[in-house]
Amino acid sequence: MTDTHATASPWASPAQAAAGADQTDLRVAFTGKRGPLFWLAFKTGFFTILTVGIYRFWMKTRLRRWYWSAIRPGGHPLEYVGDPIEKLLGFFIAVVILTFYIGIVNLLLMFVSFSVFSASWVGYLASFAGVVPLWFYARYRARRYVLGRTRWRGVRFGLEKGAWGYAVRALWYWALTLLSLGILWPRMTFLLEKYRTDRTFFGSARLTQGGRWPMLYRATLPFVFSLLLLAGAALWVGWIDPVSAQTEAEEVIQFEDVIGMLEKGEFPGTLAAPERLLLFPLALAGLLFGAIYYTWVCKRIMAQHKFSDGIRFASALSGVRVAVIYVIGNFISYLALGIGLAALILGVVFLYWEAALFGDTSHVGQVWSDLPRWLTLLLLGILYLFVFLLWGVLHNTFITFPLMRHLARTTSLPEALGLDHISQRDRDNFAEAEGFAEALDLGAAI
Repeated sequence: MTDTHATASPWASPAQAAAGADQTDLRVAFTGKRGPLFWLAFKTGFFTILTVGIYRFWMKTRLRRWYWSAIRPGGHPLEYVGDPIEKLLGFFIAVVILTFYIGIVNLLLMFVSFSVFSASWVGYLASFAGVVPLWFYARYRARRYVLGRTRWRGVRFGLEKGAWGYAVRALWYWALTLLSLGILWPRMTFLLEKYRTDRTFFGSARLTQGGRWPMLYRATLPFVFSLLLLAGAALWVGWIDPVSAQTEAEEVIQFEDVIGMLEKGEFPGTLAAPERLLLFPLALAGLLFGAIYYTWVCKRIMAQHKFSDGIRFASALSGVRVAVIYVIGNFISYLALGIGLAALILGVVFLYWEAALFGDTSHVGQVWSDLPRWLTLLLLGILYLFVFLLWGVLHNTFITFPLMRHLARTTSLPEALGLDHISQRDRDNFAEAEGFAEALDLGAAI
């Protein structure tokens, strides 16, 4: 017979210890519905268009509040208390700083590039390299702001300062990853997440990222298999048994010539065993699946090794489920985008070439001809904005929503007794909020 007292958490009260550790398991529920989210995203997106993007900060705030309130660990909803005015002012501060950087620093870089190297490409390369650290800095700052404006049961989350430390580490880890041809990618993923997690607080409780980076290699298996399939297919059809073609004059064209003819838009004739070429799109699709699988399975593995005093996390996230969500959601979103852009192009054709296409007696051409040119251009502009508004709404509804729901429902706290011993933390103040992430287009995601 198992002795529950021997295995109880040191944070448990006598009554909780007597009840057993199984009673400490805390599940996460998700109560949001797709319909209300669709209309919220549509309404806030419409206001964003009407205000030429100014309402975007209110839109993101309202969407976050909706998502946070739908996520309910132990039945208690998360709270997002971010202020849209705070975001707007932070954006202006970041734009001023970045304008100075882009205007002054880039001018100096281009001057040095022309003076020393007599070429512009060195200046462009140095300018891009100078933006990369800001990109990592902005990501860390955005995460710190979101955590600092998130509460659960009235207790604030938080993230310690360390954005520049994160940026320097990210640059170093990326350099090692590139030098190793991607072999050290799991090391980079783990160490960057450990840097963030070890500086994350819930109230007075500091989180810790346990485990070791080699444990992430099992998440790379689909990507590695697809990469080997791609390399094997290229080796097979390009060297071991090259794909050849035969013309009407019975001349055999080798694989290199076949590729050259296809690039020129010429049909190479009768291919030998052309079904082997299907391995390439299959391998490329596998690489895409492997990248999605790796990203999210790494989150699951690392979540299972996060802990604090008296608190332990668990995750049952499915990499395959996430990949299916991405495929279906992107198909719906980009199908709507494609149909909308096709309608827009058709409208432009009607506007400028209706007489050539339909003749002077065409009813369609007559309708467009009777409208003032400024009105037709306005209608086309509205259609253009509506297309991208609909794309954003569908992306929220069919990608972000199911991802958040799946992430919430597969997360739990098998040990949560330490939550009763957590005290409140001070509110973090941010001068620029998520401004840098917004200015560098990193803050569009929920």
